Amino acid sequence: MTLNAIARPPSLVEKVCESLAALARKHLPEEEAWLPTERELASQLGVSRSVVREATKRLEQQGLLEVRQGLGVRTVNHLHKPLTGALELLVPEKTERLKQLIEVRLMVEPENARLAAERATDEQVVELRAVHERLVCATGYEESVLADMEFHRYVAVISGNQIAALLMQSLSELLQTSLKHGYKRVTPATAVRQHGAVVKAIEQRDGLAAARAMSRHLVTAREDLGLE
Repeated sequence: MTLNAIARPPSLVEKVCESLAALARKHLPEEEAWLPTERELASQLGVSRSVVREATKRLEQQGLLEVRQGLGVRTVNHLHKPLTGALELLVPEKTERLKQLIEVRLMVEPENARLAAERATDEQVVELRAVHERLVCATGYEESVLADMEFHRYVAVISGNQIAALLMQSLSELLQTSLKHGYKRVTPATAVRQHGAVVKAIEQRDGLAAARAMSRHLVTAREDLGLE
């Protein structure tokens, strides 16, 4: 006869982490807000200040809070940072990282575009057009790279899938490196045209066309990087 292990109840620190994480999530993805003081949190939650301190430290390591010495604790959206560092450790050779990045993007971003066409609000579609226009109007290399990054990030946001949005944010530093390499080899004209095709398909609520347009764009990006 075997017995099932008795589940360990969550510790006070874990319970406080859950409460603070729930509070912080209300301000995601963009808004930052200051939390009550450590003393106030301890009083409100009925725990010691050391428990609050340990919980905030854990959530800071996870990228959800930031402890500012002498100022307090605020919510942040740095959830992507632990993964960003792990990617460099996992794949230290830069060219191989870029190759694997394109492979992942081809798996994920066409679906992001399809979901965006089906789920985005009218206001989000208008904002996507505005994001695209920033690339159209970009006058320099750095401006083009930043506008291109923002386009891909925002398509993930309006897909309505929070994990996809976090993944794209986590890949942002790698994506920036990839775009810099690409724009050194080619002009932005092709990216502008292909981004425009994605935007048009999303505006028309044509998920299949949006996915195909994004896939074509990423295949071109792979060619521009010489990673075929």
